[in-house]
Amino acid sequence: MLRFTKMQGLGNDYVYLDCTKETPGNLPGLAVRLSDRHFGVGSDGLICIFPSRRADFRMRMFNADGSEGEMCGNGIRCVGKYVYEKGLANRTELTVETLAGVKRLTLHARDGAVETVTVDMGEPAPAPPRTLTVRGREWEVIPVSVGNPHIVTYLTGVDGLELAALGPEFERHPAFPERTNTEFVEVVSPDRLKMRVWERGSGETLACGTGACAVLCASALSGRSGRAATVQLRGGGLDIRWDIADNHIYMTGPAGTVFEGQFN
Repeated sequence: MLRFTKMQGLGNDYVYLDCTKETPGNLPGLAVRLSDRHFGVGSDGLICIFPSRRADFRMRMFNADGSEGEMCGNGIRCVGKYVYEKGLANRTELTVETLAGVKRLTLHARDGAVETVTVDMGEPAPAPPRTLTVRGREWEVIPVSVGNPHIVTYLTGVDGLELAALGPEFERHPAFPERTNTEFVEVVSPDRLKMRVWERGSGETLACGTGACAVLCASALSGRSGRAATVQLRGGGLDIRWDIADNHIYMTGPAGTVFEGQFN
């Protein structure tokens, strides 16, 4: 029996495993099995929590197709909630090692429960805009790395976008041999941005924390927003701030536990 906890950040849901003492085999295959919404637990992927020599904990995340991602913004907030509420950590300032580097977390707790988490996501790495041809249409995209690859594009009427048809073509565009995450953004106001996301390896999800950070970076650089904004995703809003002093992006949002269980 494999004990797990299902958690979510704005509906971006993952199965969490405590691997601080032992680790099951074949994590990519396990991610596929657990993520299946008909025959498994159902999730956008799998997140495993390990000891770390560089930080308080180490996080590995696997997408629903078994591919390993460098980082997950919604997922890392839930890691903070998990380790604090499970008694693996007794501080509200934590560091978590990821494939995108060590991230610093500030847990906002009340009565022993973590409600929201602020994550220092580090410095973004934007690249010059480029034009892609998808389905016979030219799209201007702004590439931004936030530890993992994103491209951001702007349009009106994002709610009506046929993302299931468009998303895979952006993800697997020849310009991105390692595939990419794509954010489709509608500017509501300089401090409010609405986005939908197609995540590499998982498809459309209700939220993407790293994607929201990439959107704020691209929007600020292109004059569409200021350096702080609420990014509205299908699962809710994230508060994103790009600090002038250290050039780091800070993300604040909720983390929730859905249920715990056992899997054969």
